[in-house]
Amino acid sequence: MCGRSFGGMPNDRRRRIGAAGEQFAADHLTRRGLQILERNYRTRWGELDIVAFDGRAIIFCEVKCRVANRAGRDPLESVHPRKRAQVRSLAGRWLRDRADHPRVSDLRFDAIGVTVDPEGRLVRLDHIEAAF
Repeated sequence: MCGRSFGGMPNDRRRRIGAAGEQFAADHLTRRGLQILERNYRTRWGELDIVAFDGRAIIFCEVKCRVANRAGRDPLESVHPRKRAQVRSLAGRWLRDRADHPRVSDLRFDAIGVTVDPEGRLVRLDHIEAAF
């Protein structure tokens, strides 16, 4: 995705931007030593972007990606209370559906904001641990 154009239909462009952001986030988590347990866990109620494990806690990561522009909107602005509640609910469903998950007493909800340039190159990545 890096260095490639996001041309095409608007929804296609949006999907590519989101996929690029999630890949940057997954790479970031892996570099920090986390194991990615699942990506894009989908249900009819929504999607968990990344589920990871750090050896102590299962971490549910909400990833938001934006293309850099002059307005400078922070991608994390869109992790609003309704989205947080949805992620928490989906986390419970994931724990029930994935009986083979690591047995831990700690769960964590992180938010990762990714900003890319119009060509899809990483401009900025902000990772907020225990964001909600």
